[in-house]
Amino acid sequence: MEIPPVVPPGRMSALPQTVLGLPDGWLLRPWEPYDAPALVASGTDPDIQHWNRTGRFTEARAEERIARYRANWEAEKAAIWAVAPAAGVPAAGLIGLADLDLPGGSGEILYWLLPAGRGSGVMAGAVARVSRWAFEELGLHRIRITHSVANPASCRIAEKTGFPLEGTMRGALLHADGWHDEHLHARLRTDGPVPT
Repeated sequence: MEIPPVVPPGRMSALPQTVLGLPDGWLLRPWEPYDAPALVASGTDPDIQHWNRTGRFTEARAEERIARYRANWEAEKAAIWAVAPAAGVPAAGLIGLADLDLPGGSGEILYWLLPAGRGSGVMAGAVARVSRWAFEELGLHRIRITHSVANPASCRIAEKTGFPLEGTMRGALLHADGWHDEHLHARLRTDGPVPT
């Protein structure tokens, strides 16, 4: 007997990438060409480069990446939003679902913030909002967050948004300063409402 896909093919691409509102006027919206400087800045920010593998961008490469974000939505490979403090304002960060396995019903949340967005508490709200979208609108069964064990800020975000720690993956990701153990946090759709 064949197991049916958790999320049928075409469901995600049929959904528009809507703007997701957050408290205090922040919003998650599709990336626009005018956000290219935010990607360029992410490539030179030492904290983003330390914890993420985003790489460096020229303006042209950043515009290509933004076009790829849109193409990946259509191809049902990833759902990437810009984190912006208000409508029409350039991005201050990124959040999304990557490593999507729609037939298996899972994906991984990834995120970063430029210095202008840090300390605002916006990322916990963004993780909660994307999680609700992924469970309620897309229909995923399981979402995970992984981060270096040396990054306690990401651990706090995961715990605050109801992603319990499941374990430590030894030597799981190569950073610029060597191999890092990674915490694995995960949440199931059946875990109840996502904390806000």
